[in-house]
Amino acid sequence: MKQLNSYEGQHCANCGTAMQGEFCHECGQSIHSVIKPMHGMIEETVETLLHIDGRIVHTLPPLLLKPGFLTLEYFSGRRVRYIAPFRLMFVLCVLAFFVFHLALDNMASRSLASIQPQTHLKNDLFKDADTPAEVREELRIELDNMEKIRNYEVVPKYAATELALSEQKMRQAANKRLTDLGAAPMSAASIAAPAVAASKDDDNEPFPDGMDNSGHMSEPFHIAWLPDMVNERLTLWATRALANWRTYKHGDARSSEEAKQRMINGVFGTLPQTMFVLIPIFAAMLALFYVFRRRLYMEHLIVALHSHAFLFLSLLLILLAGMLSTWLKPHGAWMAITLDWVEILLFWWIPIYLLIMQKRVYRQGWPMTVLKYLFIGWCYCWLLLFALIIAFVLGLAH
Repeated sequence: MKQLNSYEGQHCANCGTAMQGEFCHECGQSIHSVIKPMHGMIEETVETLLHIDGRIVHTLPPLLLKPGFLTLEYFSGRRVRYIAPFRLMFVLCVLAFFVFHLALDNMASRSLASIQPQTHLKNDLFKDADTPAEVREELRIELDNMEKIRNYEVVPKYAATELALSEQKMRQAANKRLTDLGAAPMSAASIAAPAVAASKDDDNEPFPDGMDNSGHMSEPFHIAWLPDMVNERLTLWATRALANWRTYKHGDARSSEEAKQRMINGVFGTLPQTMFVLIPIFAAMLALFYVFRRRLYMEHLIVALHSHAFLFLSLLLILLAGMLSTWLKPHGAWMAITLDWVEILLFWWIPIYLLIMQKRVYRQGWPMTVLKYLFIGWCYCWLLLFALIIAFVLGLAH
């Protein structure tokens, strides 16, 4: 982008003020036009990204390695080189929960991919079944379990083949037991019939306590001191939560998995909002415990923002190290062990970092700092547990 070295004779297109630089000192509008060739927009985008990257380089290392440094820099007025506290915390919070969600999905995928279906069935699989009806019921249960495994899209091809072989041998074992009991063997259609009937029976299972047969709350929430709108909202959340739970427990394999993913996504979608509510409460706790330090609430809020930004950054690095360690174990054991040690060090660095940060920012003696640190941490842990429970409940109603 071409820079103007002289602004003599230039006037702001918005307010007409004589320009003394690239930006008008009256209204703040830039002298550069937004109507420009495409290559100019690309150059400006690259410049913006490089500027942000520069601030990231100056922000993340001290955030991770220098307790209280960014907070003290912000208090001293040196802020341009660093990312603003709220933006820093927000971005790291979203990234940490996003990677956490990916890590959970990866763990579920690996557990399902490691399934080794049994192809060599025991001869006494149906030995406890004394009647033909018990044989059919036990076979139906086993086939339903196989169907649930098959509905997971992450099951590899070799596992799907093994499942088909297991199902065939299981049908043969059931027919052998029926023959031993003097009953006629089952055909493929007659074996599938009980599963369909069971599926229909699942649809007719009673709704959970608190719901009628139409799927709505039998007794809507009514708290006298709350507005009607809030009571209606609570009733809606409870209805959704109970419906999701019923689908997860009594639905078919695919609908159960969809309900499970819906609830998990709801929890992870609620967690960042819950953390945003916790931060000003944590700042209020700091203001209460350091009321005689004569600091403004905004200063305590900046401490809370930087503390949570460090927590989210540590969580992000721990999750990335864990995922990378899991991926590297089959290829290089020593690298996986190194990453495991990185996880342990990061985990222990969190409480040490927060204690040193509290000491450096509030400048009190070690005995009083440790005492306040332990009490604030104890209160915050209970507060965090309560917030996680609320996030879980709201996630069920997603």
